Amino acid sequence: MEIREIRNSLKEIDKNTWESKKAGNVPIKIYANKNILKNMEGEVFNQAANAASLPGILKYSYLFSDAHIGYGVPVGWAGAFDMEEGIISPGAIGFDINCGMRLIKTNLTLKEVKPKIKELVDILFKMVPAGVGSNSSQSLPNLKNLGKPSLKEIAEEGIDWALRNSYATKKDKERTEEKGSIKSADFSKVSEDAFKRGKQQLGTLGSGNHYLEIQVINKDFNREIANALDLDIIKEQVVVMFHTGSRGFGHQIASDYIKKFLDYSSRQDITLKDKQLAYAPFNSKEGQDYFKAMSCGINFAFVNRQIITYQIREAFKKIFKRNENDLGLDVVYDVSHNTAKLEEYDIENKKTKVIVHRKGATRSFGPGNKELTGVLKQIGQPVIVGGSMETGSYLCIGTKKAEEDSFGTTLHGSGRTMSRVAARSAINPDKLLESMKTKGIYVKANSLTGLTEEGGSAYKDINEVVNSMDEAGISRKVLSLKPIGNIKG
Repeated sequence: MEIREIRNSLKEIDKNTWESKKAGNVPIKIYANKNILKNMEGEVFNQAANAASLPGILKYSYLFSDAHIGYGVPVGWAGAFDMEEGIISPGAIGFDINCGMRLIKTNLTLKEVKPKIKELVDILFKMVPAGVGSNSSQSLPNLKNLGKPSLKEIAEEGIDWALRNSYATKKDKERTEEKGSIKSADFSKVSEDAFKRGKQQLGTLGSGNHYLEIQVINKDFNREIANALDLDIIKEQVVVMFHTGSRGFGHQIASDYIKKFLDYSSRQDITLKDKQLAYAPFNSKEGQDYFKAMSCGINFAFVNRQIITYQIREAFKKIFKRNENDLGLDVVYDVSHNTAKLEEYDIENKKTKVIVHRKGATRSFGPGNKELTGVLKQIGQPVIVGGSMETGSYLCIGTKKAEEDSFGTTLHGSGRTMSRVAARSAINPDKLLESMKTKGIYVKANSLTGLTEEGGSAYKDINEVVNSMDEAGISRKVLSLKPIGNIKG
């Protein structure tokens, strides 16, 4: 289908929920309000249609309100594939495997933190290296140049390694998606190049849209759920949110297997609509090799975020001269983007295991889901939605409707409106810094170039994007969060 044909065929089937005619093997389903839909880039529809043509895709090729052009498929896309007839595609997962968000609560108030915000951000900037060349030796010398045996344990065990080495608590594990460990990981499927790139990068943010932010609760939309998560707007509670993934380790895994899958396509005479969507059957040797290597990337990212959490706790203790329990530095939740996971859903009244690809999209499980434990089983899975460093972020909660309608998936962030190149031309760094200062945000960045790429005007309106999904019932708003301090690569 042509882009215009897809647009013209869209029908609103529910609140903020649109469906196209069959765009390949399945139709496209889009969650967005009319304004977001109108301004969505045409190439997004073309990429979603290419994904809809992949073998074994089930029900729909999904787009969320934050969708924008990506590699192979849009960022803000999901698709579920049949275990027997379906495929796995690195391009439909992403280079930054398990790029994800973590939210940490504190017992501190805005009144306590605001006078120390510069001191706090400055020490975090030293203890959590950011930027393209950032590495572990800058903050945690004992993690410098990890040998293969250690990196193998990290890649195959995930957060269990961090727990065993005193970087994590049992509650951290409970509040991490998949309990922080994908069991299908096999380090033997990871290349030497990936090992070399990953061995110095644990505990680092990286660059691009990765950040660490000190925030204060701004508004609440569901106080009951907020209180169940020990979050309270009345006392202007301070939280910490950060966004990073598997760094060069995951990027190399994706690069390696895209090349292998292109070779596989050539050998098997597979005609690809887009070479960026090179694939192999999920149950083939090639498909299983990638799945096991990608699982290593997921686990590496979980450990990366856990090491950063450890460093955040150490920084807060130094600045506030209080112990960890008193500071209340507990993980609210850790969510993944850019993954492919085996999950079970009701399809035509039958429990069916599928391989769900999420590219710039977040799991959104509702109350009662068997993957959740403790209070989360009662209220649903937290969904952390990062906005731009100027505009703030949201904490949402998963729903049963998402499990029924979108293979348990929702948006992951604001979604870009302009490329990084365009943002560098359009956004003046001095004006951006002045704007953030006026808004009471103290920022520390490795480069002004990286800062301008992430200015608020480069992104969709976070409120509109989140409201679209809330009104569609795919995730529900709990809190909005306002930045007061920000670290950028």
